Amino acid sequence: MADKRTIAVVGATGAQGGGLVRAIVNDPDSGFTARALTRDVNADKAKALAKLGAEVVAANLDDVESMKRAFAGAYGAFCLTNFWEHFSPEKEYAQVKTMAEAAKQTGVQHVIWSTLEDTRKWVPLTDNRMPTLMGKYKVPHFDAKGEADQEFTKLGVPTTFLLASFYWENLIFFGMGPKKGPDGTLAFTLPMADKKLPGIAAADIGKCALGIFKKGREYIGKRVGIAGEHLTGAEMAAAMSKALGQPLRYNEVTPEMYRGFGFPGAEDLGNMFQFKRDFNEAFCGPRNPAVARSLNPALLTFEAWLAQNKSRIPLT
Repeated sequence: MADKRTIAVVGATGAQGGGLVRAIVNDPDSGFTARALTRDVNADKAKALAKLGAEVVAANLDDVESMKRAFAGAYGAFCLTNFWEHFSPEKEYAQVKTMAEAAKQTGVQHVIWSTLEDTRKWVPLTDNRMPTLMGKYKVPHFDAKGEADQEFTKLGVPTTFLLASFYWENLIFFGMGPKKGPDGTLAFTLPMADKKLPGIAAADIGKCALGIFKKGREYIGKRVGIAGEHLTGAEMAAAMSKALGQPLRYNEVTPEMYRGFGFPGAEDLGNMFQFKRDFNEAFCGPRNPAVARSLNPALLTFEAWLAQNKSRIPLT
């Protein structure tokens, strides 16, 4: 272990961070060891990571001293924020600033920052095609991340900006899976018209991140988009229908309808899907499955992901 370099992983009990920790511990020849950062080292998920062989360390994204201790001695750090935990873009931005400062002060040699586009570069606040939310955002859970990229850049932290895609696990955990209509037929609802949605298995994000760390300095200062596949809503519905062995249709709705569904975050997600639809080439372009596969040869297609996970998708 002494000759292995440590990667400190923020959000280690979540989808992206957990995927990276597992990718590291499952690849004994990677040259890296995983330091799993979590608020509660006694949580079941944290204990499970320790059992796999990860070093589990308590860390608080709202406390720069805590993050400096967590990053101390690490070669690399995987940084992310979780908007859906608190629904506050301002909190996300502050947490990014904390991570950037901690990485700078502890001399981390390679940060991967899991970011997203600041959609206001395409849809300014004066553009009424989609509503402005929280006073100053179009897609709050995208915009603050994209704006916060500058925190790493201005401190000169050696950073790779990783652009992830729609997790296919959202069909299991986030309530985006197929629903039964009044006639009992399953329908998959998206406000994407006939445009393609880049998607990825959550675990593959971590595997791609490990691939970036393995490349040394090659991706420092670059934006790297990853996806397992780009599919239309109709193509996703057809793949699910085949995997589940029952009819399933694509229920195409407008972003306005989606924003009106009323669940927490519906407006944000409605705007997000509209951004992906209206600026499809700009969104899909950077997220090249071939790049993801070069970083992670085991990259799953949607069909392969469904084969492994179809029984986990709730059909309500």
